[in-house]
Amino acid sequence: MNPVANTARLLAAGLRALLVLTLVTGVIYPLAVTGIAQGLFNDEANGSEITSDGKVVGSSLIGQAYNLPLKEGEETPAPDLKWFQGRPQNGLGTNSVNTQYKLILSGATNRSGDNEQLIQWVKDAKAAVIRDNSTADYTVEPEDVPADAVTSSGSGLDADISPEYAGIQVHRVAEKNGLPVAEVQSLVDEHTQGRTLGFMGEPRVNVLELNIALRNLLAKG
Repeated sequence: MNPVANTARLLAAGLRALLVLTLVTGVIYPLAVTGIAQGLFNDEANGSEITSDGKVVGSSLIGQAYNLPLKEGEETPAPDLKWFQGRPQNGLGTNSVNTQYKLILSGATNRSGDNEQLIQWVKDAKAAVIRDNSTADYTVEPEDVPADAVTSSGSGLDADISPEYAGIQVHRVAEKNGLPVAEVQSLVDEHTQGRTLGFMGEPRVNVLELNIALRNLLAKG
């Protein structure tokens, strides 16, 4: 066969294969996957958005900060204690590569459990949890503070807290907002999710959803 003709035949075959594979993998497959995702998993495919008053206010997968405005001389803002607080923001002061739930970077410390600095961070965080959540008629005991109250998650972006951590915040939130403790506890109970499929993970409370419910309750009053 003429070498030129053979080369042209091979190039044509290669071009046809390129066009077919581009069509299949670059157009048909992405459209099929997108269609299935939108049809069967619409919420997840669109970022698990949470809406309030008709506006998207966040994602159920990404934590948010509930802080007071940063004051002059402060490195990090103080928490706004009228709201439920999530897991430690900015790690434990400096215990994270993630800062204030910013999405530029995610991650937490790689320090070992016996690292002295990490141990001190956890002790300081525990003291703050006890101080902030103890009220005139309720005292948080050291043994009541769960691990997620004093440690950041692996991503630094965890949107959920344990029911135990939400529970020790109930009296403080009730006091700061002038609400009955039972009413605030009821909000926590209503927003506590069980284990996925009944056996995976742990019970959890989404902080953003809980604070939206708290805001709606305050608006009614």
